[in-house]
Amino acid sequence: MEFSQSDNNNLPLTKFESMLKTNHVLFFDSEEFENIIHHYLNQGKIALAKKAIKLGLAQHPTSINLRLFKVEVFVFENNLKEADKLLNELYQLEPHNEEIFIQKANILSKQDNHKKAIEVLKHALDLTDDTVDIYSLIGMEYLFLDAFEEAKTFFMKCLEADIDDYSALYNIIYCFDYLEQHNEAIEYLNIFLDKNPYCEVAWHQLGKQYLTLKKHKKALAAFDFAIISDDTFVGAYLERGKVLEKQRNYIEAIESYNITLKLDDPTSFALLRIGSCYEKLGQKDLAIQYYYKTVHEDPLLDKGWIAITKFFKKNKNYQKALYYINKAINIDSENVIYWKLYAQINHRLNLFEEAERGYKKTLDLGNFEIDTWITRGDLLLRLGEPQAAIINFEEALEFHPENAEIHYRLAGLFFTLHEQEKGLFHLKNGLKNNNEFSFIIDELFPALLKNSQVKSLLNSKP
Repeated sequence: MEFSQSDNNNLPLTKFESMLKTNHVLFFDSEEFENIIHHYLNQGKIALAKKAIKLGLAQHPTSINLRLFKVEVFVFENNLKEADKLLNELYQLEPHNEEIFIQKANILSKQDNHKKAIEVLKHALDLTDDTVDIYSLIGMEYLFLDAFEEAKTFFMKCLEADIDDYSALYNIIYCFDYLEQHNEAIEYLNIFLDKNPYCEVAWHQLGKQYLTLKKHKKALAAFDFAIISDDTFVGAYLERGKVLEKQRNYIEAIESYNITLKLDDPTSFALLRIGSCYEKLGQKDLAIQYYYKTVHEDPLLDKGWIAITKFFKKNKNYQKALYYINKAINIDSENVIYWKLYAQINHRLNLFEEAERGYKKTLDLGNFEIDTWITRGDLLLRLGEPQAAIINFEEALEFHPENAEIHYRLAGLFFTLHEQEKGLFHLKNGLKNNNEFSFIIDELFPALLKNSQVKSLLNSKP
């Protein structure tokens, strides 16, 4: 039993809370205490649950169920030793109580002994007719072990026992997805839908499986059936919009996303997708309006700021692009995509020092793409910092040891600094890895073409 604000079942709860305020001890039967404790645990009010357990056991010291609640609180507070000790006592009193085994399994799970937890839960199955919850617990333990086939089997048992157990259905599909068994998932969902043809959740999941396999027409049909089953299902409209986008049917996609805005509070995802659709339709004013709405709705959504920045960058309005990427960086200074865009925009504006700083930050944040290293190194060269450029390119070689473009640049830098041996080493490596990029010497270090060693090596390439 659970208490609600709209029925008479909350009378014991009201009576209990009144008792706490007045310090007058009132009597409750054990079942009333169980309901009160269950309510507080569901609400996360552990302190009140503990008070109720203490008072309950004072009035009903032999109650197994109240002592099991005490075990549950011990487990919640990670006091596993005390929980185990009390469970052993209860086992001596009621060796066939399935709840004792469930709590024992809970302790084992907390101790990362998931295999033993499964054994204990399977024993509990033999002690009860209400198996659904235990099947679910076993499935979760198998998930902890990454045993997805076994987990899937037990979640399927849950769904067989209760066709409306959508939590089990989601877990089944999660297992199929992890195992990349998309065709098997589709077959399972179709069998399920034969029994339950108006299950919007199953249609939605079926659509997502078809979408993964790029079967867009079938995906769209599945999402349509989800909407027929429940015309307020926001998730189905969102997924339908995504499919329509992939089919380049942007007008219908916008209509689908707009329905979600009417059904529920606007989501940043829907606003962003509408903006993207308008941009692809060439309706720039509407596109930027929706991008603005996206970041207003969720200022922490990086995709919103990226969309605005790229919009202005694409339209060559670099000053505005810089303004918005700076706003984004002020919100999240550790976002590597922001810094890459910051660097590119400053580069376009010929603000080379700021661009170099952006590329350096990008590298510091773990973006080790070859173009980042090369562009930053070329900027350092332009800024008259050959030593810093050398350090940059040598670091780049650690990630891209056979990249000819880096070797040619290092060759040019070392020859320029009169370090002939190092220059020759990198020039030979560049020619060995890809002689077609030798034009880099001509473009970046034209003076070196007068160097006889350089000239000889370049002329000897095939």
